[in-house]
Amino acid sequence: MYTLLTSCALVLAIVLDLYITKSKLILRRGLWVAYAIILPFQLLTNGWLTIRNIVQYNHGEIIGVRLCGAPIEDLGFGFALILLVLTIWWRAAPKK
Repeated sequence: MYTLLTSCALVLAIVLDLYITKSKLILRRGLWVAYAIILPFQLLTNGWLTIRNIVQYNHGEIIGVRLCGAPIEDLGFGFALILLVLTIWWRAAPKK
């Protein structure tokens, strides 16, 4: 179920970015630079939370691939959240 929700969140964020707001942030280098800055902290936090068993995942609900202790789905979900927030922020910003 977590994999399905992550996939839906990614699709929703990408559709919102490309077709609804037409911000096309996913095609811009700036988004990828920002994500490269955020990613190590996401991995560090996810790893710490999962290795210490603060957050636990049902093995039947995830693909099983882990990175720094956290399921790979966390990266997809985190990216979807970042893209969604930045897309909404871009849309709400006053246009010059």
